[in-house]
Formats: sequence, C-alpha cells, structure tokens
Amino acid sequence: MRLIFLGPPGAGKGTLAKIIAKKDVLPHISTGDLLRANIQAKTDLGKEASRYMDKGELAPDRLVVAMVKERIAEADAKDGFILDGFPRTEPQAKALKEMLGAMGKDLNRVINFDASDETIILRLSGRRICSGCGEIYHTKNIPPKTEGVCDHCKGKLIQRKDDEESTVRNRLVVYRRQTAPLIEFYRKEGLLENIPADKDVKELEALVQSLIS
Repeated sequence: MRLIFLGPPGAGKGTLAKIIAKKDVLPHISTGDLLRANIQAKTDLGKEASRYMDKGELAPDRLVVAMVKERIAEADAKDGFILDGFPRTEPQAKALKEMLGAMGKDLNRVINFDASDETIILRLSGRRICSGCGEIYHTKNIPPKTEGVCDHCKGKLIQRKDDEESTVRNRLVVYRRQTAPLIEFYRKEGLLENIPADKDVKELEALVQSLIS
C-alpha cells in the first residue's frame, strides 16, 4: 500500500501516519523529520533547508525530491509506505509519479486532512517537543505531567521556531499557495479522499482505516 497523507501543517496527518504505519507495518516517511535530522546534524542540506524552514517557507523541490527518491528505494519501502509532507508542490507530485513509474509502481490513495486555519494555529502554537527524545506534547491537549519536562526522558520541552504563531500563519499562507493545488491534481488522478481533520485521533484513525482496508 503506497499512500500520501496530504493536508496543512498541524492537521494531524503525521500523528495518523505513525499510527497507521505501525499497525500496517509500513515505513512512515516524513520529509519534515528527514530535513530536521539534517539540520540537527548541520549537514550542507540541513544548513540550506534551515534558511527556509526558520521563516516558515518550504524547502526547494530539488532538496527534497532526491532525498525521497533515495528513501523509497530502500528495502523496507519496497512493499509500500506512507508519505507525510511530500509531495508539497505540483512539480514534486509529478517527480514522484515519475519515480514510481520507473519502479513499476503506483500510488494507491491520497488522503487529504482538511482543517481550518483556526484549528491549525491552536494545535501548532501549543505544540512542544522534547529536546532529548523528540516526544511531542501539547500545552492543552497532551500536557506533560510536569510543565516543561518530558515524561519519558526528563528532557526539556521546547517550542520549535516553526511552531510559533507568527510562523504558523506564514506556513499556512505558503501552504494555501503552493500545496493546496495538489488537491485538484490528485482528484484528477482519481486518488483523492477527503476527511475532516477536526476530529479526535480515534475517529480519524477509523476513517483512514476504512479508506485503505
């Protein structure tokens, strides 16, 4: 099963991708995670990507297309994967189609998580990340037992720069301009399924499973 989870930042697609990937034994491929790993390691790719991500902008297509091509060619992705955060532009979508075509494979489904800007801003501006293990919390929805401290490793919880409200608003402007057109692209491909992302995790999981079963 080869899936794309599409939607604005904070719509819940990453959370659902992890849940579905674990249950269906599929690799969850998040370009955001891959880019952040490069930024943390201070690779050349990471240094260049950080200049865009710190402003809430998307990394250029050329930085992510080659990275995804390499990742989906790995052994654990040969029978399927969930792409989360890629493609983000129509050129990326066309590049992915070419990649898969060259491998003799096709996408099975593109699931679009539809959420309002207000919902996104509330979710992302309250998100906190453990600086030690990467565990995700939310000041209202998933608070830690001790404020500012990870339940698991006792690491310090931080707010990523791209989760600050001003940056989130800019990310949404960028998304609407560059990524939202993919909804029509995949509708024309006959692959698109829309689900309302303002539901809780269990409801979203049931909706996604009903579409891919």
